[in-house]
Amino acid sequence: MEVDIQSLETFNQLAYEGSQQATAMLAQMTGIQADVEVTKITLMDRDDIGEELAGQSFVGIGFDLEGALVGDTTLVFEEACTGPIVEALPGGAAGDELVESSVEEIGNIMMSGFIDGWADFLGATIEHSPPQYIEATGADVLPDADDPNEQVFVFKSHIEWPGEDLHFYIYMLPAYDRLTELMADSGTGDDAVPVDKLSMFNEMTKEGTATAAANVTQMTGIETDAEVTQISFAPVEDVPKQVDNKAYVGTAVEFSGTPSGYLMILFDEESAMNVAEALMPMEPDGEGFTDMHESAIEEMGNIMTSGFIDGWANVLETSVDHTPPRVVHDMGRAIIDPLAAQVGQHQEHAFIIESHMQTDDLEFGCEIHALPDDAELRQALDDLDVARKDETEPDVERIFE
Repeated sequence: MEVDIQSLETFNQLAYEGSQQATAMLAQMTGIQADVEVTKITLMDRDDIGEELAGQSFVGIGFDLEGALVGDTTLVFEEACTGPIVEALPGGAAGDELVESSVEEIGNIMMSGFIDGWADFLGATIEHSPPQYIEATGADVLPDADDPNEQVFVFKSHIEWPGEDLHFYIYMLPAYDRLTELMADSGTGDDAVPVDKLSMFNEMTKEGTATAAANVTQMTGIETDAEVTQISFAPVEDVPKQVDNKAYVGTAVEFSGTPSGYLMILFDEESAMNVAEALMPMEPDGEGFTDMHESAIEEMGNIMTSGFIDGWANVLETSVDHTPPRVVHDMGRAIIDPLAAQVGQHQEHAFIIESHMQTDDLEFGCEIHALPDDAELRQALDDLDVARKDETEPDVERIFE
């Protein structure tokens, strides 16, 4: 089955407008003016959904969807949000039972606002179950996975409360087959993306990340594991918001071929120091992030980039080359913003390919972000030979020459 870029844009816009309507309902009930920070569609392993929630306490309001759209939707509030939200209600509830019922009521009204636009667009009824109140830590606030390794589409909106360090989220997990049917039916057939090959490309990226992690282990002796891998689709202006707005050190390259685009290897500052010093034959010659650290990060970025995109080239039977790595040291959004602007010169939305690595040996975390040209990615997926999906092993001699 194929879906075109226009239908992806349409459904992402529906999720964004639904989130806006849900926050408008919240404002109407409580006076709290929240902002929808970012909305995106992501294809990822079901078990990886909610990884970004790890270690935090949440209150969730869960719903089952039936009718034209089938699946699960959960409003996820940071635990600290619920008190101020309930207190802002007329008469402000007190006591655990009243808080729970008040949050359920708020969630129920917000959910109605979220799905109204979907129902109008589809010209059909979407019904939701009564709200289910959930208190949990991390991804446990979301519905259990039937098949943890199944690849699914998830719509996620991140909503902020201006002036307060408070956030909440909307996760919608529609049934995969039903969603792809709806997207295929709503498209024009132009600029089509084969959904099964998009899933396969995601698997290739996962293996490319595993190769990059193996390269880190080979170079530093640090046992490194590939974690979350996903492909997201979002408006170009939202691309920089895919990373935390904290300081990163890493490399950026432009790659050319089929597909072309940009790739960034980003370490948080502490991880960059640790991995760089693991590569150094001697102690650094100064305090802080020195020229020796920068040289080590440049070398690491080059090796990881080659390992990551070589797997793509092998499977696609094409040549994907990249420029020498440019070392970057800045806030995450400042690093990605100029590259997203380059992509945005010829497309309004972008596919964002994201992978994460970590290790238990020391403080270490790494993110890989790729921004391919969407027309060339479609061409690459069109040409993708499913029989070659396991051939992501890179040319080790070329990488380490």
